[in-house]
Amino acid sequence: MEIKLRPETPADYREAENVTREAFWNHYSPGCNEHYLLHVMRGSPAFVPELDFVAELDGRIVGHVACTRAFVEGDDGRRHEVLCLGPVSVLPEFQRRGIGGRLIECTRETARDMGFRAVLLYGDPDYYLYQGFVPAELLGIRTADNMYAMALHVCELYDGALSGVAGRFVEDAIFDIDEAAAGVFDREFPPKEKVAGVGAQKRFEEIAAARKPVG
Repeated sequence: MEIKLRPETPADYREAENVTREAFWNHYSPGCNEHYLLHVMRGSPAFVPELDFVAELDGRIVGHVACTRAFVEGDDGRRHEVLCLGPVSVLPEFQRRGIGGRLIECTRETARDMGFRAVLLYGDPDYYLYQGFVPAELLGIRTADNMYAMALHVCELYDGALSGVAGRFVEDAIFDIDEAAAGVFDREFPPKEKVAGVGAQKRFEEIAAARKPVG
């Protein structure tokens, strides 16, 4: 299997959105909004086009990753720019083959070369700790509402990149998804059944609920 990683082009947009839809459908909730997020993310000032990659196999897109600028509202009173990773998507039939890991590593290497200091995200620790991330709590980084969260992870792009940068992680407002607009956008794709109560959804609920106050 010869997987090629390359920058996304406008000609790839709908195929990459469909990959994202397939990857997330019924995973965290019945249906998904991640493909709509990707669609509107590209028009956000926070979007970093240099960190927008696809994984291609025989001319077919099987994976995608994107990043947006974010910041840590530091306890020192300063805003420290970081990256927010995601969505990271791989078609279900190509998962567990290392494609997601390659997309993440490509992102990290490019971001490091661009001068970014760290990448943060919300995700399942069973996966992202394996990909070189650590719990954000270890660096004193909390959610925007000032809670330590099991789902929040960070990867420094060089040693000591976030030394002394404790504070609250704040994503771009693009992540506040308009559910109605997302539903309208989804109707542009082939119909899919929404299913509730699957194991991945229960796992997500447990991780999302694992939060604790500072101190």
